[in-house]
Amino acid sequence: MAQGKQTPRQKMINLMYLVFIAMMALNIDAEIIRSYYDSTKALNETRTLTERKNEKIFEKTLEAKAQQVPDTYAEPWEQYKVLKTKIDALVNAAQGIKNTLNTESEFRDRDPETKKELDVSENFAALNNNEATTQYFFNDGDENSPSKKAMELKSKIDDVRNYINTTFGNNAQLKDLVERANKSLIAEYPKGKSPNEKTWFQNKFYHQPLIAAISNLEIIQNDARNVQSDALALLLQEKVDASIKFSSYEPIVSGPVDIQAGKQAEVKVMLGTYSTSNKIAITGVSKVENGKGIIPITGSGIGEHTLSGTVTLTDASGKPQSFPWTHTYNVIAGPREVKLEKGLLLSADKMNVMYRNLENPVSGSILGADNSRLSLSAPGASVKSTGPGKWNVRPGAGNVLKLTLSGIDPYGKSVSQIFEYRIKNVPPPQGQIRGKVSLTLPATSVENQNLQAVIPDFDFPVSFNVTSFMVRVPGRASMLIQGNSLQNAAGLFKNLRAGDGVYIFEIKATANGLGDMKIPNISPVLINIQ
Repeated sequence: MAQGKQTPRQKMINLMYLVFIAMMALNIDAEIIRSYYDSTKALNETRTLTERKNEKIFEKTLEAKAQQVPDTYAEPWEQYKVLKTKIDALVNAAQGIKNTLNTESEFRDRDPETKKELDVSENFAALNNNEATTQYFFNDGDENSPSKKAMELKSKIDDVRNYINTTFGNNAQLKDLVERANKSLIAEYPKGKSPNEKTWFQNKFYHQPLIAAISNLEIIQNDARNVQSDALALLLQEKVDASIKFSSYEPIVSGPVDIQAGKQAEVKVMLGTYSTSNKIAITGVSKVENGKGIIPITGSGIGEHTLSGTVTLTDASGKPQSFPWTHTYNVIAGPREVKLEKGLLLSADKMNVMYRNLENPVSGSILGADNSRLSLSAPGASVKSTGPGKWNVRPGAGNVLKLTLSGIDPYGKSVSQIFEYRIKNVPPPQGQIRGKVSLTLPATSVENQNLQAVIPDFDFPVSFNVTSFMVRVPGRASMLIQGNSLQNAAGLFKNLRAGDGVYIFEIKATANGLGDMKIPNISPVLINIQ
């Protein structure tokens, strides 16, 4: 919008624009938001359990072994402490971003008076708001310009991954840890691996509603804690030797508890510090490799799923001991599931009106779908595509323009919707000197001024070049002046006195940005002599 003090007309335009955005937001399916919110809460609870497991079981075990057998475990313990510090920094940074987005979107999970948890319906507008997310991760909302804060998050993700690669990359026994870090702890797609030619930040956060952004940040935190858990388990098993006596056993199931619809993941099952011994058998899995049971899973069937089986160990006496295991995971809705009820979204890039005979930029989209398959039509106007989901619309006659947006939703269904816009004429330009239509100057300064023509509070790239104007002073005939400088009328200003007025009218100009449109009459300028 235009800079400086806003006119009442501009304030009304801004208000109507906000109302328009709010009306579109109300089309989001509340039950989808509820599903997303519940899944995100489940992610948070899972991460909390993983953190407790890391601290109370694996971390204390590795610390104890570093004290008991320093020659073997002192170095792994020091490596882990550095890794934990970096992962804590990443998890805390992601949590800080979530808190900021919640605050800026006015999201509250509990009633401040009763302390009771609020239902999703009472937070619907906040959870569906995408403005805070876009502004946080992108400079001025430009999807091609990640913000400094976004790059700080990327730096922390890269820091964890790079440390794992540098510290453990040459250790064949820690290959799984390195592979998982390189796969899950990324903020930039490998070259040629983007699913839709967009960047990682664009896919995760650009125009994503608050609930989707919070979910994606929770996944980052979850992945970081799972990598930490893998590191602990692998650092413990790396040094297992004959001096370790197995007196108690606990099956370990490593895998995601939430996966996005359509995505693939993997679950690993092992007994304590896993062994390749043929005395260990694992059931309930698809295959066993290097003592690890592996189960391929897919994101089919949104909701909770449970895997189970048994790890059987034959001890030194030949007696089998069985240890049942279970693993529960949730299939959650991916970004393509968060869509409008009618599947469409349309916004004017400048304001909520169209200007007659001007190229008005318009953007349209279907969340989760390919915007390159969108089409826009507008009877009574010319429509020119400027890119996927973007057009220039040039209205003609009439006061209302109906635009029809059509496309294919995430499920392959053809959808279309009509949107109405008001058509307005281009406002008339004003004659100005020093940015004013009326000003006070000493007589000696008048001849040094230049005359301009501008349209105040106008958001389109339109400019004017003054070519001629008429000047009238008291007691003298009006004079036609060519160009835009009052220097050419200096002779008229010789005998001006305080209280006289210099009247500039019939201003003529050429315009850039109006095409073949006739320039409306340009308003006059008055100079009061002091």
